Amino acid sequence: MSLRYDNRIVLVNGADIYFHVLEERGLKRIVQYNTALFNRISEEDYSTLTISKERWTLGTRLYKLAAEHYGNSRLWWIIARFNNKPTDAHFKVGDTVYIPSPLETILSYYRN
Repeated sequence: MSLRYDNRIVLVNGADIYFHVLEERGLKRIVQYNTALFNRISEEDYSTLTISKERWTLGTRLYKLAAEHYGNSRLWWIIARFNNKPTDAHFKVGDTVYIPSPLETILSYYRN
């Protein structure tokens, strides 16, 4: 199953500027991932998707929607990316959340 960190460059950061932070936390370095770049979904590809709609309410979370629709809460980033809202905090009560499927199809569009 694809995760959002698949095919990403891993950066190991032990720069002197972070010395005090690293020391406080008992770390020698921080592992970071480069920013993911996603291709836009073409109109042709978009037409192959089935889009479910959910209403954002108090208590709605992207990971819960992913678990419900994809059977895996770790795929929350697909819903976030598809809606151009990177975190739960970007949604407001009453917003419509669009959930693309089938899962393998939408993953194939985001893998490229």
